[in-house]
Amino acid sequence: MKLMEQIIEATVAGDQERCVSLAREVVAQGADPLQAIERGFSRGMSIVGEKFARLEYYLPELMRCADATKAAMEVLRPHLGKGQAAGGRGSIVLGTIQGDLHDLGKNIVRTMLEAAGFTVHDLGCNVPVRQFVDQAEQQRADIIAASAILTTTMAYMPDLVGLVGETGARGRFKIMLGGAPVTPEFAAKAGADGYGENAAQAVDVAKNLLQPNKDGK
Repeated sequence: MKLMEQIIEATVAGDQERCVSLAREVVAQGADPLQAIERGFSRGMSIVGEKFARLEYYLPELMRCADATKAAMEVLRPHLGKGQAAGGRGSIVLGTIQGDLHDLGKNIVRTMLEAAGFTVHDLGCNVPVRQFVDQAEQQRADIIAASAILTTTMAYMPDLVGLVGETGARGRFKIMLGGAPVTPEFAAKAGADGYGENAAQAVDVAKNLLQPNKDGK
């Protein structure tokens, strides 16, 4: 079995010892660590996310696989070249919008985004719309991602999009919305750039949103 296939298999199995061992093998062979992350560990976590969305995996399995991936990243991180730092996919400011104290779904999305190579600045829950914008500016983020679990709190999402526009930063930040009551139609009407129905989809949407920027650089 090829090395990348072994990495994917170990990641999906949530085998931390094996993931770390394979990461060390990547280094020992002089293979490209970024390729191992993108084609191996990230691909494995994409499969994990799909299994989670289909209810084949539950939260314990998801967290075990994510922990295994993070442990492998620690091995690979020192060997990444300039511009390849883990987290090099892009920077995301993430939070549950104001008035909403639920954070389980948001935490799962954060775990998946980090495992996919994004740098995530988690603002927690009950985050005022102004704080999203201020932190995105401060962290020089690429994406602002907001979730809501209550229909009453998702009403603040259009306010968030509007505030980004008012500050003149709409061209600099992509905006992603998600959460149980949020629909693609609502997100589009609010003016968001992307919508994630679940954690796996959120990762794919984030990748797609930043791809044109990376191609254009």
